[in-house]
Amino acid sequence: MSPFSTAEVAAQVGIDRVTLERWLRSGKVKAPKTVRVGPRRYRLWASGDIRRVKRYKEKFYRKGRGRKKKRER
Repeated sequence: MSPFSTAEVAAQVGIDRVTLERWLRSGKVKAPKTVRVGPRRYRLWASGDIRRVKRYKEKFYRKGRGRKKKRER
């Protein structure tokens, strides 16, 4: 199975790519192996890495204060 890009992983998990980048930068999710191609670096996501992101999302995503529920009329 070929590795996935960061955008593909975010789409599979159901979050925005920017959210995934933020989680990686803050250390909430461990970054996968990177490969350097010329001056650019790419993350190569495996299926185990995707499962780890999904577990983090289930445990912490949108568990804070969030929006208030709409009042019934």
